[in-house]
Amino acid sequence: MARTREFDTDAAVAAAMEAFRRTGFEGTSMRDLAEATGLGSGSIYAAFGSKEGLYLAALDLYRQQYAMPLTDLLRSTHGDAREVVRGVFVAAVDEIARDGRRRACLIVAAAMERARDDDRVAARLRSTTQALELALFDVIAEGQTRGQVPADRDASDLAGFLVTNLQGLRVMAAISPDRATLMRSAEVALTCLA
Repeated sequence: MARTREFDTDAAVAAAMEAFRRTGFEGTSMRDLAEATGLGSGSIYAAFGSKEGLYLAALDLYRQQYAMPLTDLLRSTHGDAREVVRGVFVAAVDEIARDGRRRACLIVAAAMERARDDDRVAARLRSTTQALELALFDVIAEGQTRGQVPADRDASDLAGFLVTNLQGLRVMAAISPDRATLMRSAEVALTCLA
């Protein structure tokens, strides 16, 4: 008879997510994960199959907690398209500045460390990026119909450019999480909508 799992899987994934954010996939050992989650390695393997399985669960949780709220913010906020997009950039910069250098963006870290070698990671990152691009596209296209964004620019290209810059801010924050510096870069990126 199989044993019943006797731990909170969600809490274990959340703890592992923070461990991976601090030290990356390669820098986080099974011992580190056991310490972070309070579980033995056998329980981790039984629940997630492998370190990679736990990493994928942590990446999914990160996407749900950090990436999807940006997409939801874009979809739920109405008004001037430029101000809506600017609000997303400000929210991202504020979150980066609050965190400082303590924890990496798991999306950026996964892209740099795992996407090339793990198709499951790459697929999750593509899905996340596409959702954000589509939400930006919708805001920009609507802004173009309202005369808020120049109509002579391709909304899809603008959305892709803004996602690239948003992720670039996260990369630069690993070097210097200074809010003022990041906001200056964000403001330059946002001029594409003027």
